[in-house]
Amino acid sequence: MKTASDKVASAFLRWAGSKRQLLPTLGQYFPADATSYIEPFAGSACLFFSLSPKKAILADINVELMATYRAVRRSPDDVALELKGLRRSKREYLRMRSLRPSHLTPPERAARFIYLNRFCFNGLYRTNRKGEFNVPYGASGTGRLPDAETLRACSRALRRVTLLTGDFEAALRHAHPGDFVYMDPPYAVNTRRIFNEYDRASFSSEDVVRVRRCMERLKRKGVSFVVSYAESPEADMLRKGFNFETVRVRRNIAGFTSERKYSKEILIWNR
Repeated sequence: MKTASDKVASAFLRWAGSKRQLLPTLGQYFPADATSYIEPFAGSACLFFSLSPKKAILADINVELMATYRAVRRSPDDVALELKGLRRSKREYLRMRSLRPSHLTPPERAARFIYLNRFCFNGLYRTNRKGEFNVPYGASGTGRLPDAETLRACSRALRRVTLLTGDFEAALRHAHPGDFVYMDPPYAVNTRRIFNEYDRASFSSEDVVRVRRCMERLKRKGVSFVVSYAESPEADMLRKGFNFETVRVRRNIAGFTSERKYSKEILIWNR
């Protein structure tokens, strides 16, 4: 009989552009004998939680995201207790959004991030020029806050992980032959269809070129990788000389069910 402690970890955050629906496909690329799993654009880390590798590195430039993972790893019950006292409402959402993370304890800070992530519009993360989170309240369809069992399971999974805050190239310097890297960078694609979901300032065409250079370095080092990217001229540049396949994904364009449409995603790999 399974007990609460046997619960399997799964991603507890929403994330714009999450590859949750592609997990069965992406999982097929993960080598069973990989020494370590590395994800330099962690986001919700849904592939990491699905694969549950024995050793991993998760990294992201988002300071609040990585602080949340650290707090959940260290104190899942404290984070759950903070979440338990929160109720879903626009008034509470705006109150939580107005709080300064630097004035909060690690569990309070993580609970704030999880709460705003759960109830914001489209699972977006966007800040103003002062670095303040400014995504509006989401009206519906966002689901429930994670419970204590979920956070405990994630805490156990994260104990096998090195958590890094910073640029993706810095994280990839830790990759060695035999490791597996999954990169799902933000899109730098000049179409309104894409930017309804992503903050234009978060990633640039120059960053896409840096991703391509990293792919070439990983290949030379003997590191397996998969990169996922929206079908676009940028994806054409990334896939040149590598294996790739095109998959169809359902994308939330405007935040309303009636406007959820399908688009194409390119999966690029070197093994």
